[in-house]
Amino acid sequence: MKAVGMKAVGMKAVAKIAGFALPALVVAGLCSVPARAQSPAVITPIIVDTAVPIIVNAIKPKPKYVGLGKFEGYVMHANIAQITVRAKGDDMSLETFSLSQEASTKMQAIVDKGGYQYGDRVTVYFDPTTKQALKVKGKPSKAI
Repeated sequence: MKAVGMKAVGMKAVAKIAGFALPALVVAGLCSVPARAQSPAVITPIIVDTAVPIIVNAIKPKPKYVGLGKFEGYVMHANIAQITVRAKGDDMSLETFSLSQEASTKMQAIVDKGGYQYGDRVTVYFDPTTKQALKVKGKPSKAI
């Protein structure tokens, strides 16, 4: 039998193709596992106790001087009563600070070891209203 527009295929060829395909379909159907829908399986969640954090290394904040002025510069003159400092960036700017009681006792210990010399680099923390130095931070040079 001839189909219009198709090549004539004999009955023997169709029988051979069907002979191989039909058993293959049967074997594939028998061997395949039927697909199952995903059912919501009950999974118990892992509960972690988050009440107490584990502290590895505690961070200690540095003490900041709130409300204090900061003046960085070089020592012109220093004694147990006052300190005169030239500004770091401006050579024409000089500031003289009287020392507080605490700073004066610390300055006495520094003066006993040789004191601050001309040109030593210091940072002065001071009260802006009274121009009184509360802390002088810097490394004094070695005594002569």
